[in-house]
Amino acid sequence: MGKLLEIQKLYKAYDRGPVLQDLNLSVEAGRIVGIVGPNGCGKTTLFKTLAGLINDYRGTVTIDGHSPDIYTRSIISYLPEKTYLADWMKARDALDVFADFYRDFDRRKAEELLRRFQLEPGMKLKTMSKGMQEKVQLILVMSRSARLYILDEPLSGVDPAARDSVLDIILNNYSENASVLLSTHLIYDVERIFDDVVILSSGKVLAADSVDHLRETTGQSLNDYFREVFKC
Repeated sequence: MGKLLEIQKLYKAYDRGPVLQDLNLSVEAGRIVGIVGPNGCGKTTLFKTLAGLINDYRGTVTIDGHSPDIYTRSIISYLPEKTYLADWMKARDALDVFADFYRDFDRRKAEELLRRFQLEPGMKLKTMSKGMQEKVQLILVMSRSARLYILDEPLSGVDPAARDSVLDIILNNYSENASVLLSTHLIYDVERIFDDVVILSSGKVLAADSVDHLRETTGQSLNDYFREVFKC
């Protein structure tokens, strides 16, 4: 598999100072990559940059050979940390929006996933719990035939009993020529699906490796290694 994502010397700062500092990263197609690190390490800023929502950065970012542009936005399916759907919408309205905006959206798949999670198409989003809303958003994102899925904390509001089902949605709904970037604080629950992991600290890559190699060299699970690296 070739490189789907290449980042070189990515730098982004806000008024309070740098958030990403000379970050280098490459991701091959067909991989699920965990992006982990403490609060404020730059995960969300990185994701917004890849999604084309931030463009005042230094360095180079290429996705399938293109800098962030109309083409890359068409092949990226992005799940932000905060909801972007209107409260007045019903679940079926959200499906309508995605069907109108994205030619690669598979409405039949989305409807099947709604049934699997016992989410009624006629239910209004404002009457749903945070976890239910997040399931709807994940269903929308994973029902596209994208090349790069960017998932920012997709499990933060999902109850523990449903996490395995959510992870199965991610595992079963991307193709071998696509990759997934997933940020999470729930490493123990999620590390089983990761092929690779990128650990960020203060906007820099602290470690980037396959999860299997990291376990072999450290003798620890990813969760235990993360806790050791960032222990107080």
